[in-house]
Amino acid sequence: MGNSILVTGCAGFIGSHVVEVLLQQGHAVVGIDNFDAFYPRATKERNLSNFVDHPSFRLIEGDICDPNTFTKVEGAVEMVIHLAAKAGVRPSIEDPQAYIQTNIQGTQNILEWMRSHGMRKLLFASSSSVYGNNAQIPFREDDGLDLPISPYAFTKKACELQNHVYHHLYGMDIINLRFFTVYGERQRPDLAIHKFTERILEGQPIQLYGDGSSSRDYTYVGDTVDGILKAMQRLSAATTPLFETYNLGNSHPISLSDLVAMIEAKAGVEAVLEWLPAQPGDVETTFAAIDKATRVLGYAPKTTLGEGIERFVAWKKRELGR
Repeated sequence: MGNSILVTGCAGFIGSHVVEVLLQQGHAVVGIDNFDAFYPRATKERNLSNFVDHPSFRLIEGDICDPNTFTKVEGAVEMVIHLAAKAGVRPSIEDPQAYIQTNIQGTQNILEWMRSHGMRKLLFASSSSVYGNNAQIPFREDDGLDLPISPYAFTKKACELQNHVYHHLYGMDIINLRFFTVYGERQRPDLAIHKFTERILEGQPIQLYGDGSSSRDYTYVGDTVDGILKAMQRLSAATTPLFETYNLGNSHPISLSDLVAMIEAKAGVEAVLEWLPAQPGDVETTFAAIDKATRVLGYAPKTTLGEGIERFVAWKKRELGR
């Protein structure tokens, strides 16, 4: 079986999908999660239900902000996949200190624990939000990132910088993966596709901010997980210190209005719309250039938004007992 892979945020949306695939591939996995009250614990427990009893999986309930959490990790760890974070742009404006504490201090604790135990390989979940309202379209990994527009974005960029320090000083192999609006089965309930689908299916109005022209590069979770696995392969194969950053997007943005129309079509229900002013901290568009990830990692998203929305609507209907 070999050494374990440590996955922080293992009970979350992306984390649970990653752990599931790693176990299917024969890896031993140690998962850390603090079951943050950002959404109900029962949701995260459902995320874990497919593998929590797997003989090659061990769950540590603990907070990355507490260095003692890592003392519970037993044996050697060959790689850390760091997905745990306080997520969400709008909540970060309400409570920036909590985001600084979890995202920056939590990442610092992981880096220091790795350094002190001679662990060298880290995959870090960054975000498309680091690009801010980037004038260059599509967003490229070497674009300037000095103008974040939310505390969440600032903390993710700060973590990328922290990672570089530990790469430079201690020779750690680190890959930053900038995720672009990941969706799919088990998506966080606060995110647009989940929230819209649920309310449309239940005949409740949905709130739309701005004029409907803002656009996002939505990426199906299966494609994101595939990108993570390919980045793991590159990290494992590294023989000299490695520090790289990749966009994991779909490279096909869609406007808010068109997204709602697509969900309506797949759900077979017309939405009741409430239009509200644009929200502070929300970027106008996200659009990933993925040629670097394709060229170096072999990353190639396969799921169109239409296919992904269809799968998500079917999953949500099952969840609602429809």
